[in-house]
Amino acid sequence: MAEIQLGVIEARFADMIWEHEPVTSSELVKLAAEAFAWKRTTTHTVLKRLCDKGLFQNNKGTVICLISRGQFYAMQSRKFVEDTFHGSLPAFIAAFTKNSTLTSEEAAEIRKIIDHAEEG
Repeated sequence: MAEIQLGVIEARFADMIWEHEPVTSSELVKLAAEAFAWKRTTTHTVLKRLCDKGLFQNNKGTVICLISRGQFYAMQSRKFVEDTFHGSLPAFIAAFTKNSTLTSEEAAEIRKIIDHAEEG
């Protein structure tokens, strides 16, 4: 899948869509007016950009996701680890925990995630 880059405002708007989807484009206009003070045309322009990037689909005025929030942020996380740590998850975890400690709950949750990933 192609890399999808979002600016800060696009990401906030995408989060709004994920939170309310399926959502009508007219409801998005109202939500964006409240959250960002956008006019209708701005909302439709940004929505079209997000649809063109493959995140959402506007089907007869109803917006649905093509990629879930979880899928999108998982792709972004993998890309970050690839670009910053040459794809090394252990290097990322070492950097992440270098100046902090994990609670026993966090460590247990990470162990569960690793066990689940190992099982395939």
